[in-house]
Amino acid sequence: MSNSLIEIFEDKKLIDRIKTRLPYLFQLAELESSRAGKIGMEVGSLRERIIVALLIYKFGEVNVETEIPITEPEVDVRLFNVPISIKTITAKGFGGVKLIWTVDAEKAREFRKTYFPHCDILLIRINWGDTGGFYYIPLEVQKRLFDKVGREGYIKLPKPGTNPRGVEITKEALSSLVEDEMSKVIEIPWQKTEIEYNPFKKWVDYWSED
Repeated sequence: MSNSLIEIFEDKKLIDRIKTRLPYLFQLAELESSRAGKIGMEVGSLRERIIVALLIYKFGEVNVETEIPITEPEVDVRLFNVPISIKTITAKGFGGVKLIWTVDAEKAREFRKTYFPHCDILLIRINWGDTGGFYYIPLEVQKRLFDKVGREGYIKLPKPGTNPRGVEITKEALSSLVEDEMSKVIEIPWQKTEIEYNPFKKWVDYWSED
């Protein structure tokens, strides 16, 4: 269990900041990755950057490693050299969280045969117009549940003939993970605000500089 990550959930000022700022920043990320009213896949990368920026803000740039080799597909950032996976979902419940992104059915089956939890998870559940949360799921909790329910109970393969783009944690497993007494949560009211956003303004500003 990362004592550093627990600090986030014990810092009252930071908790208040997360509750008020995170919905606004994630709304900005959606606006930045939207085209003709549709949100693009790149929104995931923008959300991830927002969470990494939160870690840098709290713990300092020197303690947050962002240059992660592509050979570590689940690790998004290291905090004090501890690997962390950042996952975000927009959902009422806990379905649809990807362990790996792939459209290859053979690769998905191979992944399930070899997968074992190996890093802490920060999960953000976005639930616009209602309550969602910012969760910390320690590695220890994941390992314990994985041993208990096994691969079949923990990992959901894509249905043959569909194109869901990835292998997921089962809804039941994820619900158990977030409800574990060792996991932490900050409940977040996901309310949108009026934002005047022009996706070209900053680039026009750069062109306009002397």
